[in-house]
Amino acid sequence: MGVPRFYRHSILVLQRAVNQWNDHKKLKFSINFGDIVDGFCPKDKSLASVQKVLHEFEKFNGPIYHMIGNHCLYNLPRSKLISLFKMPSSDGHAYYDFSPTPEYRIIVLDAYDFSALGWPQDHPIASAAMKFLQEKNPNADKNSPNGLVGVARRYLMFNGAIGKEQLDWLESILQESEKSKQNVIICCHLPLNPEAAAPEALLWNYEEVMAVVHRHNCVKVCFAGHDHKGGYAIDSRGVHHRVLEAALECPPGSNAFGHVDVYHDRLSLIGSDRMASTEMIFNS
Repeated sequence: MGVPRFYRHSILVLQRAVNQWNDHKKLKFSINFGDIVDGFCPKDKSLASVQKVLHEFEKFNGPIYHMIGNHCLYNLPRSKLISLFKMPSSDGHAYYDFSPTPEYRIIVLDAYDFSALGWPQDHPIASAAMKFLQEKNPNADKNSPNGLVGVARRYLMFNGAIGKEQLDWLESILQESEKSKQNVIICCHLPLNPEAAAPEALLWNYEEVMAVVHRHNCVKVCFAGHDHKGGYAIDSRGVHHRVLEAALECPPGSNAFGHVDVYHDRLSLIGSDRMASTEMIFNS
């Protein structure tokens, strides 16, 4: 689309991010929003490329959490990624939750749970996802939104959805968090709000996910990646949606990373350079 991508520079952005995070000394964890490798990476170099980036993340003085993006799945199967990312999940799932402090719970969703990517072609999920795409997108190229209008432009092969089992899990975690009086932050590779991202970047069933979220008052912020330009919106129920700017589109010498200061009534994203700082005050 005519937007330059700076592949070799991206690892320098990560190195600067890790150095700055370590200098901060008070950060409880770091989190990567997916697409750790590019789809054009030669497949015989995929594993080495991912390991090279992971090596830089591991220089962070604290726990590191990852999520799977579409470009990850162009390179390596889900099972391999889950193992490489040391995901704290059970039964090979790429969704999980953790509490860095008793007052907060972080939920990491798997946006490609129901997807045509990452599963063997004859897998029932891959077959069902392709059938779903055929119904929603008449184009021969399933990554083309031509002729699709508004939020229907999200029905592209490089996107995916949250499956029923994961939705049920999300409901149970939110119920638990509400009982524990925890504030919840949701992290997902794909954005969950059309006002914060381009329609082509949205999760296929974002409305279904947000219906679960809106049944509870504990979710305060949803962070996402995927839409490289970034974005921000507050939805009708007061949930903040912040899509993070990509390191990949930083020209040499510029950055896109940040850290979040956490309070009882708000989150404050302190951005660096191309990542906009954002104050997210919770709905009372």
